[in-house]
Amino acid sequence: MLVTTIFAHRGYSAKYPENTMVSFKAALKSGAQGIECDVQLSKDGIPVVIHDETLNRTTNGIGFVKDYTAKQLASLNAGRRFHHAAIPTLKEVLAWISPTNLLLNIELKNKKFPYNEMEEKVITMIHDFQMENRTIYSSFNHDSLIKIAKIDANAETAPLYKKPIPSPWRYAKALRASAIHPNYRSVNKELIDKVHDHHFKVRAYTVNNASIMKKLISWGIDGIITDDPYRGRFCLEQMNK
Repeated sequence: MLVTTIFAHRGYSAKYPENTMVSFKAALKSGAQGIECDVQLSKDGIPVVIHDETLNRTTNGIGFVKDYTAKQLASLNAGRRFHHAAIPTLKEVLAWISPTNLLLNIELKNKKFPYNEMEEKVITMIHDFQMENRTIYSSFNHDSLIKIAKIDANAETAPLYKKPIPSPWRYAKALRASAIHPNYRSVNKELIDKVHDHHFKVRAYTVNNASIMKKLISWGIDGIITDDPYRGRFCLEQMNK
């Protein structure tokens, strides 16, 4: 049996406004086994769920996320054609996800702006909701992952990267990570096999093409991060018939 975990990238973002509760709830209904979301800090230091450092693309606001309080961010419309779709706080997402069986992949968006005590705040919140065994921390800021490992030695971390890295299992070990999250274009069967030989996992982003999904699943990839979790589950179920 082929076992690949399907993560909904910013929720069911192919059909619903990304990083909103509407999108996360739709992802659960679609059959996703995990949710991927992006976290930044508001002006008042609250972990909030939004991808871009600016509000312009996904909301009716303008300017940087870091310049708005959590209350101000919550008043913005992040739903496009959906009414009442706000920027959620991480606490809201955790309150919803904790009673489910979903895994959670938190991407720390702190490469452009080094948010003060971001890692400590997020980890504390994860433990408050007893989600530590179901949470994966990822980031393009690999120093942040080292910091997480120092704060919580049991935390599961994974570096995100776009271009191929030589011997990524060695890099993952140096970061004290448990997995790698490469762009799917950097993945082949040989890479997956070698990473597995060194006891690390491979989850690829952002995979939306069905034929590529099936190829990755057939190679034994551990996780697929996709905008269309329904398509991902459909491909997985087709291949397991």
